Amino acid sequence: MLTLSAVFLFGLFCFAHANCTNPAVRREWRTLSTDERANWISAIQCLSELPHDPALTPYVNPDDIVSVNASGSYYDDIVYMHMDLNHIIHFTGLFLPFHRWYVQMYENALKEKCGFNGTSPYWNWAADAPDVYESTMFQDFNPVSGLGGWGNLSDDAQVPNGAFSDFQLSYPSYHTLRRNFTLQPYIGLDPTLFTNPYEDANATFTQSEVDKMVNGFVGDYKGFQVYMEGFEGAHGSVHEILGGDLGGTCPSTAPANCTPGPTFSANEPIFWMHHAMVDKVWYDWQTANSANAGIFYGGSVQMIDNATIYAEYPNGGPPMLSLDSVMHADGMFEESTVGDVINTTAGILCYIYE
Repeated sequence: MLTLSAVFLFGLFCFAHANCTNPAVRREWRTLSTDERANWISAIQCLSELPHDPALTPYVNPDDIVSVNASGSYYDDIVYMHMDLNHIIHFTGLFLPFHRWYVQMYENALKEKCGFNGTSPYWNWAADAPDVYESTMFQDFNPVSGLGGWGNLSDDAQVPNGAFSDFQLSYPSYHTLRRNFTLQPYIGLDPTLFTNPYEDANATFTQSEVDKMVNGFVGDYKGFQVYMEGFEGAHGSVHEILGGDLGGTCPSTAPANCTPGPTFSANEPIFWMHHAMVDKVWYDWQTANSANAGIFYGGSVQMIDNATIYAEYPNGGPPMLSLDSVMHADGMFEESTVGDVINTTAGILCYIYE
């Protein structure tokens, strides 16, 4: 039985939906035409050729990342946002709303600065879970419309072909985009947090796992987020199985104090399709049951120092966040609140998924 608050929130969700009368439709990458793929890729390359925006103003300034590189590109600036905000957008309540907002801001930049005329595509990694290495995603070597294949560790895992074979990046040091298939990425990591280190990463993002997320956790935002974002959950496993930049491994050119992790994972253009898929699963969960519509819960402080504190605060400790909590933009975009993006067809958003 729904509580009065759940009914009220669902009513708000439905009312807001009416204010977005012609939502854009986000589609899976492989349903796009060659021209549509080329348009998205060309706009990304355009962003990477635009100069650094001096408006970039780090909000967190953590000590585990390099300073802003003013000789980098506008694309690098967007990546740097993710680096700077890392500790407040992962394993906190902001994980899902921030990345939903981030993908939309990125799409806006592609359109406003580089003539992109489509919508953000997503990668349905659940369809590829049985054999990621042989996925058609990584077998399109077209220099204009293809994502390219897997790199080789003998060449620092640089993407060898496709449209991103010479995609230059500034963080954590100047290098070419890297991608390295890594089936078991959790071996050797903290066993108190990675409790099944020998599990193949692709076992965590199968269609059955997606179905479990979408159809489960009714009225339980925290449970849904934790299952998606947990240390061996679907979100992290997709990052890690691609290795290289998406996996947050330091390039050979990086300084000795380079800290691996999720900070510079937005270097990889597939990052945006991966997080659009994460967003799609959240969207599907939100619309699967009225008890899920418009709900939000989480803390603002990352609590992952050890398994005990993580078990108590898996999606952030106090101070607690709310729909009115502001998501920082490091001077790159207008700041928004969680409530602005809790619904994909209200607030500042107007899109759905096919």
